[in-house]
Amino acid sequence: MAAPYDVIIIGSGPGGYVAAIRAAQLGLKVAVVEKSHLGGICLNWGCIPTKALLRSAEVYHYFEHASDYGLSAEKIGFDMAAITKRSRGVSAQLNQGVGGLLKKNKVDVIWGSAEITAPGKLTVKASENPPKGALGGGDYEAKNIIVATGARPRALPGIEPDKKQIWTYFEAMVPDSLPKSLLVMGSGAIGIEFASFYRTMGSEVTVVEVLPQILPVEDEEIAAHARKRFEKQGIKILTGAKVTKVVKSANSVTATIETADGKTQEISAEKLISAVGVVGNIEGLGLEKLGVKTDRGCVVIDGIGKTNVPGVWAIGDVAGPPMLAHKAEHEGVIAVEAIAGLHPHLMDKAKIPGCTYCNPQIASVGLTEKKAKEAGYDVRVGKFPFIGNGKAIALGEPEGLVKTIFDKKTGQLLGAHLVGAEVTELIQGFVIAMNLETTEEELINAVFPHPTLSETMHESVLSAYGRAIHI
Repeated sequence: MAAPYDVIIIGSGPGGYVAAIRAAQLGLKVAVVEKSHLGGICLNWGCIPTKALLRSAEVYHYFEHASDYGLSAEKIGFDMAAITKRSRGVSAQLNQGVGGLLKKNKVDVIWGSAEITAPGKLTVKASENPPKGALGGGDYEAKNIIVATGARPRALPGIEPDKKQIWTYFEAMVPDSLPKSLLVMGSGAIGIEFASFYRTMGSEVTVVEVLPQILPVEDEEIAAHARKRFEKQGIKILTGAKVTKVVKSANSVTATIETADGKTQEISAEKLISAVGVVGNIEGLGLEKLGVKTDRGCVVIDGIGKTNVPGVWAIGDVAGPPMLAHKAEHEGVIAVEAIAGLHPHLMDKAKIPGCTYCNPQIASVGLTEKKAKEAGYDVRVGKFPFIGNGKAIALGEPEGLVKTIFDKKTGQLLGAHLVGAEVTELIQGFVIAMNLETTEEELINAVFPHPTLSETMHESVLSAYGRAIHI
């Protein structure tokens, strides 16, 4: 039995490694158990490598439209293998960076798969090829165990991914070649990002969404704007529709699509991407034997990450939605600060931003207009289009919209929703404003730099109060 730790974290994704570093900063003896890749899914197979792919698509798009900027570019092309290699290289670099940060903070890394055998005790089955000299299989003790095992793609019965014709995001990230046609099942962030990437690179893309709206968590108006842009790019979109059957052949799939009115049609494509959500990795951890409460494939926690079993905590995707890396990181910090005897602020999930890195980008925080009204608020709504912004026009990005929602009674900012160029960078201004409990008065009186895209944010606030200048 190894010497006991204060904290052992199972999983080294964004939640796990951030929690480990914060625990070390607080003077706790800490270890992370990881079975394959430091940085978890986000860094190796999710957030980071997809952004590398999308950056390649963005640059390719600009090459194709060079004449719009008074430039010329001839013999434009791409090498899919090189694009994939760059994406994997970005992940490898950051993977090494996480290893360096853990080493710097004196966090032990135990290579293997962990099972909690009793409160404060776990057994690790060693990985097949651990780094030389690394800690591996054996029995370990810790006063506190944090489960940070993330999530995996959800599979629908009869449409299970096979890594050949039916892909998850794993296969979609490392294609051998560009498929001529692609069917994307699901229009959340993962589905839409891959639809955007492959369409930009030249694939014929069809998106099927079971709900009436693509990007279901977004404000209806923002989603409608995005849909119009996607369809203009040539993406075919079917909403209120579901894939009921898939037949595979040697080089294609044929899907039967049923619409809300009961009609059916068949769509054939070279590949199908299943992007119908994710499910928490709760199996094989010993949680059921311990009596840890779970719900719909996720571990149930309180506001600081505690489960119903003393000494067992959970953070990140395995602890439920929103399944976002930045939420996992913040949950990790809250949990270890609570373990260390501090009194961290509880997370307000209503103030967690969401971003989708397609073209156009989409970003949001807080309540949609519909949700705000359903919650009983009398609202003021401000809107400002990118066409009224000088920087957007200069960039050649005049299509976009910023929408802000305020409580008419108090001036409280209830939500902000953006679609357009670089809005995933702009959204944090509204996140900070909401966390500071800013009202419309402070936002109206703030001076925004000119010329910047951020002026659209200011104008949207002004619009909510009948004071927009440039529209």
